[in-house]
Amino acid sequence: MWITALVPFALQALAIAFDEGYFHVRRGLPKWERIGHPIDTLSVVLCTGYVIWVPFTSSTLPFYILLAIASTLLVTKDEFVHKYHCPASENWLHALLFTLHPITLTVAGFIWPVSQGVELAPWISRWLDNAPLLHLFLYGQFTLLCLFFIYQVLFWNIIWKDKPVIRQ
Repeated sequence: MWITALVPFALQALAIAFDEGYFHVRRGLPKWERIGHPIDTLSVVLCTGYVIWVPFTSSTLPFYILLAIASTLLVTKDEFVHKYHCPASENWLHALLFTLHPITLTVAGFIWPVSQGVELAPWISRWLDNAPLLHLFLYGQFTLLCLFFIYQVLFWNIIWKDKPVIRQ
């Protein structure tokens, strides 16, 4: 059953890839997005790094919840101006991403103690029943997020920095 926990991550990755590869490349990114999107990704890198390297305890959980809430709110920061720069289809995709964002961070929060061998409620242990692979998944997710962050910084701020921005 553990594989079901990966579904929201896969959906989010597909949606981000489409947003990035289709919408962003097509219209170009203004400076506020070239800077803001890597910051959004960095907030998820911090959340994922936290669940990998910080031991799960009742006192470390509240800080993760704060990180996840902050990240969830942070990614919505651009929507006030997206409505002027993006077509409705891209805004819909953003809504989907905003829905998936807290879901993936919540699932990562459930995987966290399991991946560290912490005893949990039986229903969680039955659902997330492969701690070694879930631990490996978190490392893989962290690595992909770091690579995506580097890509966002380099591609949008160095390689395509001067691409004309098309307002939709």
